[in-house]
Amino acid sequence: MKVDQIYTGCLAQGAYYIESEGEVAIIDPLREVEPYLARAEKEGAKIKYIFETHFHADFVSGHVTLSELSGAPIVYGPTANPTFDAIIAEDGQEFKLGNVVIKVLHTPGHTMESSTYLLQDESGKDYAIFSGDTLFLGDVGRPDLAQKGDITQDDLAGFLYDSLRTKIMPLANDVIVYPGHGAGSACGKNMMKETVDTLGNQKQMNYALRADMTKAEFIKEVTDGLAPPPHYFPLNVKMNKEGYDNIDTVIEKGTKALNPDEFETVANTVEALVLDVRHQNDYIKGHIPRSIFIGLAGGFAPWVGALIKDTKQPILLVTDPGMEEEAVIRLSRVGFDNTLGYLEGGFDAWKTAGKEFDAISSITAETFKSRLEQDTLHVFDVRKDSEYASEHIDNAKNASLEFINDYLSEIPKDEPFYVHCAGGYRSVIAASILKSRGFHNLIDVEGGMKAIREVGIPLTDFVCPSTLKK
Repeated sequence: MKVDQIYTGCLAQGAYYIESEGEVAIIDPLREVEPYLARAEKEGAKIKYIFETHFHADFVSGHVTLSELSGAPIVYGPTANPTFDAIIAEDGQEFKLGNVVIKVLHTPGHTMESSTYLLQDESGKDYAIFSGDTLFLGDVGRPDLAQKGDITQDDLAGFLYDSLRTKIMPLANDVIVYPGHGAGSACGKNMMKETVDTLGNQKQMNYALRADMTKAEFIKEVTDGLAPPPHYFPLNVKMNKEGYDNIDTVIEKGTKALNPDEFETVANTVEALVLDVRHQNDYIKGHIPRSIFIGLAGGFAPWVGALIKDTKQPILLVTDPGMEEEAVIRLSRVGFDNTLGYLEGGFDAWKTAGKEFDAISSITAETFKSRLEQDTLHVFDVRKDSEYASEHIDNAKNASLEFINDYLSEIPKDEPFYVHCAGGYRSVIAASILKSRGFHNLIDVEGGMKAIREVGIPLTDFVCPSTLKK
């Protein structure tokens, strides 16, 4: 028996490859499925089942394409209602895979169809659970995404409490936990950085698995402090439930090379969003006016989903040479399939063609410190509210990136203002959005809070009255 976790850092997502006696099961595959097919072929094995833990909201799974190419059926837990052919398993149903068994444990709460898959080894011993978004390491799945009709988030949290205590916690402490996500995912609040653990350790470490916890306490703690889900979540659920275009079709359309004149014409004709995915340092030095920066080197896909509200938005790419297909694939992972092409020759070709370009004013933390000591500055901290609350520059205002458009009325239009984040990535995203909205009087603080600490700028650790209200 082989069990491999295929972890994708930019999505904080875990897919799984399980093999026994030449038969393979894939759990929660990514949109691009060729690696699973190639792996099975290399091992001389055949994909027998594709298991989905639930209808994912934060990414588009590869289940539909993988089923078409491999012939393997898609398996969901009870109550799932996809529009394509699938096996809707019963609670407790077992699937034979070589010499091992995968058992369905219906664990509603994150969503109503959410299921955990229990892997039993060759001897019949419980070996591991693939818990999807039911149980994370250090946390559990958020219960607010599947509210429908009379079912509230408190109802879902109550179902989750029962699922954990009747289906998962009774399992032996040495059972391995393979979760659907790790730290950085928007599907939970307090996930650990580790991606594999034992159930026994989780019973000790995970607040939601406290043995003496009442259902009322669980509901309160699990629902407290939930941030609003990103706008793209329901759109991804729809795609996972109803199907989508083959990834090869999306790549072919998205990797069409456009010279600067063609690129400009398409952008103006279809009102495409120009998305610059280079490093922030390159974007600062020069970029196409009104383009939006979200760099591949950071949390690319989640930030695309959080900031671009419509997955059908036409997109044109500015990339480093050779990174066009990577950008298209990573956009497709979160349901953005309408990429129309990329700027051939990159930004250098745009400049060489004599096209207009823009830049962002940026200063070092040392220069910023000097200016703070000499004058009262308008400073906007675009980190999350919780980051700001733990530590921030005195009199800086919090304008968290995910809600940056809600703060436009608070930002000065006629005098300089400064933006920073933790390390420099998010502040440049914010700067690109603000410049596209006509705010050209901004100055980015290079290196963000990391550099600010290093130069000794005084910080405060409580939320002051200057915090902006959404």
